[in-house]
Amino acid sequence: MALSTIKTASIANDAITPDKIVNDSNLGVRNLVVNGAMQIAQRGTTSTGVGAAGSNGYHNLDRYRIAFNTQGALTMSQSAVTDLPGFANCMKFDCTTADTSTAAGEYFLVQQRFEGQNLQQLKKGTSSAEPVTVSFYVKGNANATYTLELADADNGRLNSQAFSVTTSWTRVTKTFVGDTTGTLDDDNNHSFQCNIWIHAGSTYSGGTHTSNVWHTATNQRIVDNATSFFDSTNRTLEITGWQVEVGEVATPFEHRSFGDELARCQRYYFKFLEGSTKEIGVAWYYTAAHASFMLRYPTTMRATPTGIDTAGTGYYTIYRNGGSDAINSITFENGSTEQYSAYNNSEASGTAGQAGLVRSTNASAKVQFDAEL
Repeated sequence: MALSTIKTASIANDAITPDKIVNDSNLGVRNLVVNGAMQIAQRGTTSTGVGAAGSNGYHNLDRYRIAFNTQGALTMSQSAVTDLPGFANCMKFDCTTADTSTAAGEYFLVQQRFEGQNLQQLKKGTSSAEPVTVSFYVKGNANATYTLELADADNGRLNSQAFSVTTSWTRVTKTFVGDTTGTLDDDNNHSFQCNIWIHAGSTYSGGTHTSNVWHTATNQRIVDNATSFFDSTNRTLEITGWQVEVGEVATPFEHRSFGDELARCQRYYFKFLEGSTKEIGVAWYYTAAHASFMLRYPTTMRATPTGIDTAGTGYYTIYRNGGSDAINSITFENGSTEQYSAYNNSEASGTAGQAGLVRSTNASAKVQFDAEL
């Protein structure tokens, strides 16, 4: 019997399941989410006081943005998973300050943002718009109901559904209908996002919510009878295996190598160094008091990033011609998506034309590049 006949007969006799689709077709790069298995945490593994007096933005786990306006606060961490085969890490929230009197404009959500050029396959805004399926594993210390949302940032379009949390790991799978209104920009800017809401006031929940319908009504974003994560300091929430894919079927989670996932994260944020005795590069003295050097990224970034240095007395040192200059800070000058030129002209004191090695010389030294959406 020919090989093709054997294969056809095998498929005919087997049930078509998501696992079989993936295994037989060798599908790859299905997951639009970066860092879905919560492996990468370049900024650190734990952030306390997220909420209340804190700031919106990226705190530890790469690619997960926190947006909030609340009097509650929580600790966000990359936490080890021991009771869910196939996953070693999760995003964990621990409520540390309750907020039981929710004002109208309050909210707290975790989101992943997407570039429009990476989502053209959704065919959004056309008559052929594709459905989108979101899946993830979730667990809490008590039962809860939260809101999963897709949001079109280019056109102000919204679609949300309820999901349930129990005290055991469960996989949530929700399919969103295709949206025939509003195309996504074909560029590297923020066009779309996937949100998990865990707290909201009447500004976002005051209307009549309709599940899985695209709309523009801000007061219909939160599902009816949603739980507030900040109702008790005992409240916890764990999430991993976050996947967003085109189509109506939640396929098995797409595991990617640590190196592959790290490179994807570094497109948006790159920690160049942290700590003492880390090499930065070769400096040259343009003048006796002006030392310039170049910093290159390991991958092309989404856009020209913002260079950020942690400054302090003697945090960095230029070793040159038998001497050294302790410098306190780095000034970022001309950047691109591949590299950044930098200099110091406040503590440098060498000889024009000399060169030297730039190195961090304090445990608190840190250099970062941020091109997040």
